[in-house]
Amino acid sequence: MSDIRLRDAAVADAAALSALGRSSFDAAFGHLYRPEDLAGFLDTAHDPAAVVAEIADPAFIHRLAVDADDILLGYCKLNAVSAYAGYSDAAAPIGLSQLYTDPALTGKGLGAALMDWALDTARGRGADAVQLSVWSENFGAQKFYQRYGFTKIADIDFWVGSHRDDEFLYELRL
Repeated sequence: MSDIRLRDAAVADAAALSALGRSSFDAAFGHLYRPEDLAGFLDTAHDPAAVVAEIADPAFIHRLAVDADDILLGYCKLNAVSAYAGYSDAAAPIGLSQLYTDPALTGKGLGAALMDWALDTARGRGADAVQLSVWSENFGAQKFYQRYGFTKIADIDFWVGSHRDDEFLYELRL
Protein backbone atom coordinates (compact mmCIF):
# COMPACT_ATOMS: atom_id res chain seq x y z
CA MET A 1 0.00 0.00 0.00
CA SER A 2 2.49 2.56 -1.18
CA ASP A 3 -0.06 5.31 -1.84
CA ILE A 4 -0.95 5.60 1.87
CA ARG A 5 -0.28 8.82 3.70
CA LEU A 6 -0.49 9.54 7.42
CA ARG A 7 -1.85 12.87 8.59
CA ASP A 8 -3.34 14.56 11.64
CA ALA A 9 -7.10 14.55 12.10
CA ALA A 10 -9.17 17.68 11.61
CA VAL A 11 -12.68 18.43 12.82
CA ALA A 12 -13.90 17.84 9.25
CA ASP A 13 -12.80 14.19 9.64
CA ALA A 14 -15.17 13.46 12.54
CA ALA A 15 -17.94 11.86 10.48
CA ALA A 16 -15.49 9.56 8.68
CA LEU A 17 -13.76 8.65 11.96
CA SER A 18 -17.11 7.89 13.56
CA ALA A 19 -18.21 5.73 10.63
CA LEU A 20 -14.94 3.78 10.44
CA GLY A 21 -14.85 3.29 14.22
CA ARG A 22 -18.41 1.95 14.18
CA SER A 23 -17.90 -0.35 11.19
CA SER A 24 -14.56 -1.70 12.43
CA PHE A 25 -15.87 -2.44 15.92
CA ASP A 26 -19.06 -4.00 14.56
CA ALA A 27 -17.16 -6.16 12.05
CA ALA A 28 -14.82 -7.50 14.71
CA PHE A 29 -17.08 -7.74 17.75
CA GLY A 30 -20.70 -7.09 16.82
CA HIS A 31 -21.60 -10.77 17.00
CA LEU A 32 -20.76 -10.83 20.72
CA TYR A 33 -23.46 -8.46 21.91
CA ARG A 34 -27.19 -8.03 22.10
CA PRO A 35 -28.27 -5.52 19.44
CA GLU A 36 -29.34 -2.92 22.01
CA ASP A 37 -26.03 -3.18 23.90
CA LEU A 38 -24.04 -2.83 20.68
CA ALA A 39 -26.13 0.10 19.44
CA GLY A 40 -25.81 1.95 22.74
CA PHE A 41 -22.06 1.43 22.84
CA LEU A 42 -21.53 2.54 19.25
CA ASP A 43 -23.77 5.58 19.73
CA THR A 44 -21.65 6.64 22.71
CA ALA A 45 -18.12 5.56 21.76
CA HIS A 46 -18.35 6.66 18.14
CA ASP A 47 -20.68 9.64 18.39
CA PRO A 48 -19.59 12.25 15.82
CA ALA A 49 -19.96 15.09 18.36
CA ALA A 50 -17.75 13.22 20.83
CA VAL A 51 -15.18 12.66 18.08
CA VAL A 52 -15.19 16.40 17.31
CA ALA A 53 -14.61 17.15 21.00
CA GLU A 54 -11.70 14.71 21.15
CA ILE A 55 -10.08 16.14 18.02
CA ALA A 56 -10.25 19.59 19.63
CA ASP A 57 -8.87 18.31 22.96
CA PRO A 58 -5.05 18.36 23.14
CA ALA A 59 -5.15 15.32 25.46
CA PHE A 60 -6.16 13.19 22.45
CA ILE A 61 -4.00 12.69 19.40
CA HIS A 62 -5.51 11.22 16.23
CA ARG A 63 -3.48 10.06 13.27
CA LEU A 64 -5.21 9.07 10.06
CA ALA A 65 -4.13 6.72 7.29
CA VAL A 66 -5.61 8.01 4.03
CA ASP A 67 -5.29 7.06 0.38
CA ALA A 68 -4.29 9.33 -2.52
CA ASP A 69 -7.85 10.71 -2.63
CA ASP A 70 -7.77 11.47 1.14
CA ILE A 71 -10.23 8.65 1.88
CA LEU A 72 -9.89 7.37 5.45
CA LEU A 73 -8.51 3.83 5.59
CA GLY A 74 -7.54 3.61 9.25
CA TYR A 75 -6.67 5.61 12.31
CA CYS A 76 -4.99 5.56 15.68
CA LYS A 77 -6.00 7.48 18.79
CA LEU A 78 -3.68 8.18 21.70
CA ASN A 79 -4.67 9.55 25.07
CA ALA A 80 -1.90 11.65 26.64
CA VAL A 81 -2.78 10.19 30.04
CA SER A 82 -3.56 6.48 30.02
CA ALA A 83 -6.86 5.49 31.65
CA TYR A 84 -4.98 2.45 32.98
CA ALA A 85 -2.06 4.23 34.66
CA GLY A 86 -3.00 2.79 38.06
CA TYR A 87 -2.21 -0.74 36.92
CA SER A 88 1.49 0.01 36.42
CA ASP A 89 4.40 1.70 38.09
CA ALA A 90 5.20 3.58 34.88
CA ALA A 91 5.59 7.27 35.67
CA ALA A 92 4.11 8.67 32.45
CA PRO A 93 2.16 6.08 30.45
CA ILE A 94 0.26 7.10 27.33
CA GLY A 95 -2.88 5.24 26.28
CA LEU A 96 -3.48 3.75 22.86
CA SER A 97 -7.26 3.62 22.89
CA GLN A 98 -8.10 2.87 19.26
CA LEU A 99 -6.21 1.46 16.31
CA TYR A 100 -8.77 0.72 13.64
CA THR A 101 -8.48 -0.03 9.94
CA ASP A 102 -11.04 -0.67 7.26
CA PRO A 103 -11.84 -4.36 7.86
CA ALA A 104 -11.15 -5.13 4.18
CA LEU A 105 -7.59 -3.84 4.60
CA THR A 106 -6.50 -5.84 7.64
CA GLY A 107 -3.03 -7.27 7.12
CA LYS A 108 -2.03 -4.70 4.48
CA GLY A 109 0.42 -2.73 6.66
CA LEU A 110 -1.89 0.06 7.82
CA GLY A 111 -1.86 -1.11 11.43
CA ALA A 112 1.92 -1.35 11.41
CA ALA A 113 2.29 2.18 10.01
CA LEU A 114 -0.08 3.55 12.64
CA MET A 115 1.61 1.61 15.45
CA ASP A 116 5.02 2.91 14.37
CA TRP A 117 3.60 6.44 14.51
CA ALA A 118 2.04 5.79 17.93
CA LEU A 119 5.30 4.54 19.44
CA ASP A 120 7.32 7.39 17.94
CA THR A 121 4.76 9.90 19.22
CA ALA A 122 4.74 8.38 22.70
CA ARG A 123 8.53 8.57 22.87
CA GLY A 124 8.51 12.13 21.55
CA ARG A 125 6.07 13.16 24.28
CA GLY A 126 8.27 11.67 27.00
CA ALA A 127 6.04 8.70 27.83
CA ASP A 128 7.76 5.80 29.52
CA ALA A 129 5.08 3.26 28.53
CA VAL A 130 2.21 2.69 26.12
CA GLN A 131 -0.85 0.91 27.47
CA LEU A 132 -3.80 -0.62 25.63
CA SER A 133 -6.59 -3.08 26.23
CA VAL A 134 -7.35 -6.03 24.00
CA TRP A 135 -10.16 -8.57 24.15
CA SER A 136 -8.99 -11.84 25.70
CA GLU A 137 -10.08 -13.79 22.61
CA ASN A 138 -8.75 -11.40 19.97
CA PHE A 139 -5.70 -13.55 19.28
CA GLY A 140 -4.74 -11.77 16.05
CA ALA A 141 -4.54 -8.40 17.79
CA GLN A 142 -2.65 -9.91 20.72
CA LYS A 143 -0.09 -11.39 18.34
CA PHE A 144 0.22 -8.02 16.54
CA TYR A 145 0.87 -6.17 19.83
CA GLN A 146 3.28 -8.85 21.08
CA ARG A 147 5.38 -8.39 17.93
CA TYR A 148 5.99 -4.83 19.13
CA GLY A 149 6.99 -6.03 22.60
CA PHE A 150 3.73 -5.44 24.45
CA THR A 151 3.12 -7.79 27.37
CA LYS A 152 0.06 -8.49 29.48
CA ILE A 153 0.13 -6.73 32.85
CA ALA A 154 -3.46 -7.20 34.10
CA ASP A 155 -6.87 -8.68 33.52
CA ILE A 156 -9.52 -5.97 33.19
CA ASP A 157 -13.19 -5.63 32.29
CA PHE A 158 -14.62 -3.96 29.19
CA TRP A 159 -18.32 -3.20 29.17
CA VAL A 160 -20.57 -2.99 26.15
CA GLY A 161 -23.97 -2.17 27.62
CA SER A 162 -24.79 -4.93 30.10
CA HIS A 163 -22.18 -7.29 28.63
CA ARG A 164 -18.80 -7.65 30.33
CA ASP A 165 -15.83 -8.79 28.28
CA ASP A 166 -12.64 -10.22 29.71
CA GLU A 167 -9.87 -7.91 28.47
CA PHE A 168 -6.14 -7.97 28.82
CA LEU A 169 -4.22 -4.83 29.65
CA TYR A 170 -1.03 -4.73 27.62
CA GLU A 171 1.92 -2.45 28.20
CA LEU A 172 5.11 -1.65 26.34
CA ARG A 173 7.87 0.03 28.31
CA LEU A 174 9.69 2.64 26.27
